[in-house]
Amino acid sequence: MDWGLDWGMVTAFLAVDLLLVCVPGADWAYAISAGLRGRSVLPAVSGLVAGYAVHTLLAVAGLAVLVAGSPGLLTALTVAGAGYLVWLGWGVLRRPATPGDAGTAGTAGTAGTAGREAAAPGAARAFLRGAAISGLNPKGLLLYLSVLPQFLRPAAGAPVAAQTAVLGAVHMACCAAVYLGVGVLARVVLGARPAAARAVARTSGAAMLGIGGFLLVERLATL
Repeated sequence: MDWGLDWGMVTAFLAVDLLLVCVPGADWAYAISAGLRGRSVLPAVSGLVAGYAVHTLLAVAGLAVLVAGSPGLLTALTVAGAGYLVWLGWGVLRRPATPGDAGTAGTAGTAGTAGREAAAPGAARAFLRGAAISGLNPKGLLLYLSVLPQFLRPAAGAPVAAQTAVLGAVHMACCAAVYLGVGVLARVVLGARPAAARAVARTSGAAMLGIGGFLLVERLATL
């Protein structure tokens, strides 16, 4: 069943999107940080994907076009996202993640119970933080406002909204696969190397801080 889609364009978008997702950035930094904390990999990556799900829904509803045509709104979103990256990066630099940070609660008795009770809030926090990072990520805005529209074919049998939903789903699948791999690899490779893990975490924090700072300066300079 072809659903009226131009599968050649979907495949082309997959190739381009995979290249973009594989370029390290704020999402990578967060996935690495989550991997070093052990149990938070899946909730963190789920949050990142959820943020892009919101982008997809907005694009399907046509709101992405509205944002692209409103310089003030686009600037506000970019500044908010950049500011959040700066805040998050500074937090990582101050307290770099080390292997097992989220999973070192007691192993027996009341300590074990406390660890289990803390797991749920920790997972929810990791999910919400991931959703905020990707939801406000200027790189994500660029993808949905500039890259994805180039692969839409209004003359195809499927409505533009349906094409947008399919391409958005492709992007979310790429993000899930790549960021899970990054997080798990960080945990496996750096799990027994606390000093190296701390150095990588600080590098990730510096990356968030640098990206956010650059975007803030660039955007505010245009005002």
